[in-house]
Amino acid sequence: RGVPLLAICRGCQEVNVAYGGTLHPQLQHVEDLIEHKEDNSLPLDEQYAPSHDIELVPNGLLAGLVDTPVIKVNSLHTQGAAKLGNGLAVEARAPDGLVEAFRVFDSPAFSLAVQWHPEWKVAENPFYLAIFQAFGRACGERMRSRASHT
Repeated sequence: RGVPLLAICRGCQEVNVAYGGTLHPQLQHVEDLIEHKEDNSLPLDEQYAPSHDIELVPNGLLAGLVDTPVIKVNSLHTQGAAKLGNGLAVEARAPDGLVEAFRVFDSPAFSLAVQWHPEWKVAENPFYLAIFQAFGRACGERMRSRASHT
């Protein structure tokens, strides 16, 4: 239908499941994975602070937004993709191999799902801001295309 999609955290997990993927219900119990959940005893600024690197897939949607193949993101999730759903393409992985971002492979519109929270202090983080700007441009294009058909 060409509707832009930006799925964040639980939304990322829901999109994966909707496409037939599966989840690790508790990442902390999966061998060889780094800590992905926040420490609720910390102040919010520390809970949402960038905590681990992700490696961007070369020539992907996210890689086109920044000039570096590795970038640090926050991490506040206890679940994550065990198996990626059909038709989804990896955009970024954590150092432990866990999928941190993906897109809908053949979507005609912007369709990105990220496991972290780019909305946190978006104005202070150029990478997070670039994600929302790209999504905003896609929404504007969608609006203009619908307006031209009425």
